[in-house]
Amino acid sequence: MQQNQSMTLDEKLAIGCKVAELRKAGDKEGAIRLMKTAPIPPYIAKVIKEKVGADFLIKEGWNLSEAEAEFGSG
Repeated sequence: MQQNQSMTLDEKLAIGCKVAELRKAGDKEGAIRLMKTAPIPPYIAKVIKEKVGADFLIKEGWNLSEAEAEFGSG
């Protein structure tokens, strides 16, 4: 899914369940990669941006589509 598309709650839940399965199986890296595909809630992205900067989120490849929709790309 592209970052500029919205994701349904069911899609987010499916990702969360798969992330839990990967963690349980010991695949921490796979879990993190998959977790990054789900949009970070805007309020969480805002706090992370204030604490460590937007560049961190962008460089690490987190999905910021919902934060960008709410706050703009800045």
